[in-house]
Amino acid sequence: MDTDIYWQKFLESSGAEPDERYTGEFSFEASGFNGAALLALVMAEKKTAVFSAYASYRIDNEPLPMTGDLYIVKDQEEEPRCIIEMTEVSVLPYNEVTWEMARKEGEDENLDEWRKRYNEFFADDSEITGYDFSPDMNVVFEQFHVVYR
Repeated sequence: MDTDIYWQKFLESSGAEPDERYTGEFSFEASGFNGAALLALVMAEKKTAVFSAYASYRIDNEPLPMTGDLYIVKDQEEEPRCIIEMTEVSVLPYNEVTWEMARKEGEDENLDEWRKRYNEFFADDSEITGYDFSPDMNVVFEQFHVVYR
């Protein structure tokens, strides 16, 4: 389904203003992650958060997400699957992420498992994007919920 048609269906069902726009598009495709599995966790409302490198926003000259932002989440075929709303966005050092925060990603059994996975992700991402990965680098913690499917 076309993204604009999907958005219009959301506007009609939610009663939002017809000129309201979504902030952007979102997918869970990244090195070391199974996008289809992550999307399934989002659709089941077991994944309610994501982390990203703060430096990548600066390098790409992109604004940080904000509470209330709406994103259309797409699958591997670029089809819209749901709309999420950011409920809280914060920046903190990577080494200060707690299990309470990490478990909201819905993927790991404990903080050590989560850190192992993210150490690999940020090491790869830092090489591709051009920032220095370190335990005290800032990360963006984005919490969200599904508002339309």
